Amino acid sequence: MPANSPFEGENRVGYPQRRRRGCRAPVPDAAQPDLEGTLASARAEIERLKEDFLRAKAETENIRRRAAEDVTRAHKFALESFAATLLPVRDSLEAALAIEAATVESLREGVSITGRQLTAAFDKASLAEIAPAGERFDPHRHQAISQLESDDPPGTVVAVVQKGYRLHDRVIRPALVVVARERSAPPAEAPPDGAPAA
Repeated sequence: MPANSPFEGENRVGYPQRRRRGCRAPVPDAAQPDLEGTLASARAEIERLKEDFLRAKAETENIRRRAAEDVTRAHKFALESFAATLLPVRDSLEAALAIEAATVESLREGVSITGRQLTAAFDKASLAEIAPAGERFDPHRHQAISQLESDDPPGTVVAVVQKGYRLHDRVIRPALVVVARERSAPPAEAPPDGAPAA
C-alpha cells in the first residue's frame, strides 16, 4: 500500500495490518462488529419487511374489492327505499280499481288520498315540484313553450302547462311554461275616407 493511503495501518477488511515478518493470519479487531451476525439480522429484517409489505398489499386489495362490491350494491339497490314508498300508492290504485260499484265522489276521494300518498313518497325521496307561476323565467328550471302578451313584466311565467320536478338540487324535468311578453302597440286607426293621413 502507498504510504499516504487512507487504509494505512489496516487491510481492506478493516483488520489491523501486521508487518510481514511472519506468515501469521490477521487477528480481528475486538471493536469490529460481528459481520455474520449483522448480515443475518439484516436478512431477517428484510424478510420481516417483505412480509409486512405483502400483508399490507393484500389488505389494500381486499379494501379495494370490498369498496367495488359496495358501489355495485349501492347502484343496484339505490332505488329500494323510493320503491318501497311507492308500494302503498300502487296498493291504493289497485284497491280503487277493485271496487265495482264506485261512485264518482268515492273515486275522487280515493284519487285524492292516493295523490297525498304519492306526495309523501316524493317528499321522503327529496323529489320536489317546480310550479313557477308568477316567478321570473329561469332557463335552468323552466322550458318556455310559448309567449303571451300580458300586463305582467316580460319574462314572467304566466301559466304552467306541466309541473317540473327536481331531485335535491338537480332538475330532472323542467316545468313547461308560458312566458309573458310586452303587449304590442295597438294598431293605428285608419283615417276616414278622403281625410289626409297624419
